[in-house]
Amino acid sequence: MRYVLILTCIFVSFSVFAGITVEKLYSDHAVLQRNKPLTIRGTAEAGSAVSLTLHKHIISVSPQASGYWEAVMPAMSAGGPYELVVSQGDQKIVIHDLLIGDVWLCSGQSNMEWPVSKSANYSEEMKDADYPDIRQFFIEHNVSIQPVNELPGGQWVKASSSTVGDFTAVGFFFARKMYAETGVPIGLIHSSWGGSQVESWISREAMLSSDVLHEYIQKMPDTWEGLDSMLEYRNKKNILGDGFQKVTLADEKKYLDVGYNFASWISADPMWQWDWKGVWAWRGNGYMARKVQLTQGFTDKITTLGLAECYSHNEIYINGKLIFAGILKGNRQIIVPAGTWVNGENTLMIKMNRIIEPEWFGLGLMGSGDDLFIKSGDIKLSLNDSKWKLMPSFAEPHSYARLSNNAGTIIYNSMIAPIVHFAIKGVLWYQGESNAGRAYEYRKSFPLLINDWRQKWKDDFPFYFVQLSSFGANQDSNEGSYWAELREAQTMTLSLPKTGMAVTIDIGDANDIHPINKQDVGLRLARIALKNEYGKSIEISGPAFENAKFEAGRAIITFAHVAKGLKAKDKYGYLRGFEIAGADKKWYYAVANIINNKVILSHHLVSKPIAVRYAWADAPIDANLFNSDDLPAVPFRTDDWEGKSIHGKFE
Repeated sequence: MRYVLILTCIFVSFSVFAGITVEKLYSDHAVLQRNKPLTIRGTAEAGSAVSLTLHKHIISVSPQASGYWEAVMPAMSAGGPYELVVSQGDQKIVIHDLLIGDVWLCSGQSNMEWPVSKSANYSEEMKDADYPDIRQFFIEHNVSIQPVNELPGGQWVKASSSTVGDFTAVGFFFARKMYAETGVPIGLIHSSWGGSQVESWISREAMLSSDVLHEYIQKMPDTWEGLDSMLEYRNKKNILGDGFQKVTLADEKKYLDVGYNFASWISADPMWQWDWKGVWAWRGNGYMARKVQLTQGFTDKITTLGLAECYSHNEIYINGKLIFAGILKGNRQIIVPAGTWVNGENTLMIKMNRIIEPEWFGLGLMGSGDDLFIKSGDIKLSLNDSKWKLMPSFAEPHSYARLSNNAGTIIYNSMIAPIVHFAIKGVLWYQGESNAGRAYEYRKSFPLLINDWRQKWKDDFPFYFVQLSSFGANQDSNEGSYWAELREAQTMTLSLPKTGMAVTIDIGDANDIHPINKQDVGLRLARIALKNEYGKSIEISGPAFENAKFEAGRAIITFAHVAKGLKAKDKYGYLRGFEIAGADKKWYYAVANIINNKVILSHHLVSKPIAVRYAWADAPIDANLFNSDDLPAVPFRTDDWEGKSIHGKFE
């Protein structure tokens, strides 16, 4: 015990009288914002002044009793490289190779997080990547219930052929264009998280002031245990219909009975994490089940059941009979004895235990969907579809991972709050996919985020964002579209000052939520910044709806941002993507033509049109109105009829 006491005293002594430190954002190769005061933070021994020297500026500050100190350097013009020297007594820290330039915060979800290495033409981009004056600081994923003051780690990295692969692709292609046009050093603070919802990026104070989010934040638990209970309630409510329902082991044992009806379970495709299939942050056991229709060719032969990859203990049942129990690493192929399957409908049930490796993955299948099948000789039946049913095991031990969307404000607290004192030029934002089901609410939550961040920084900086690209179905307006409504909410946010939006519906991928053409995304954001911040004489938007006139069975649409004229980007030269409706609110694809830089449209079944929509689909791949600068028209509608997401609410 005596030795333990001595070691404890030494540790406490070191913690209180530790040497001088400087926050991670002020480290070698940092880019600091020009023409704005620079706030620098750190710790030191209380009672003795800390001296800071940067270029021609020397200031001195006194640490608080806790050891915390904060210094403000005067604004500086673009330049460098400089050294920052921080000293106290005979202790000194020298931070090398600092540049003064423009710092952009790159934030949002996976399309902002998407790296250069996974973007189109990466091998070619590496040849044009050596830009030592373009640098990135990556902020690691983290969440916190309360705001934190300091980042736990991170470093500035110069862009080069060997490093650029890890840069945010949208941010790098933006920065490369900006640097080529201005010669000003560019710093990218990369703070994004794939799949994150906008509410997790907003501060508690802003939520309390919001008419749509204040009720949520008032009820939000202030401990992780409380948040876990909230998630448990939410999962049970969404899956079982009752957030308070008790589930016993005896209840779940019935899942394995022949004839058990699992039709009410979650419907999902089987690949990848259950986090994205309606069982958020679940870390425990669960069940996967489905019906399979088979012919005689599968019933009287030995067959192979392919179940992709799932490194955990599984029990596999066919028609209530256990055919396998154990762990298989890698691509799993189970030999099924002849006579196991029956002619007609079969039940396949899989009991999955907690994933062993990688543990963070949670439940779900990995590998390729092509490895999900039943094979009999040369006949192969794919099981890679959305006919699977999922059910977590509520009765068995489980926990919840600390992830981005467990609650509101938790990403802000850990990935934005620690940097709000660090001067920036502005924000680049690419997010919204995870909020499409709450698009009407996004009309308020997204502007709330922008105003929140500006208030926290005490700076009315520019905020430029990317409108959702094309992904999913190309449905008509009679069916409606969550993604179109989210794009509308983004367009409405342009009413805030010093905002700009890059439209990307023409460079998406209907089959992939992560389109790899990030070059044009970055370039379109750069166009906005170059005009608004540097006065370049360039067009920053495609045609944007201005007004509509209805007469003689036609709709006449006028646009802003036509540049030198409108055009149909189509080898046949005619417009597509427009819909028209009358008072019955029934939509028809319109015949549309460009006449005198206006779009005239009609349909023979709509004698008195009153509403028009353009590109109103999840993936409006046929929309082809552009201006002469090859910028796509902004999706729009002239009506205000109730949308699909009007009842979506963050809770």
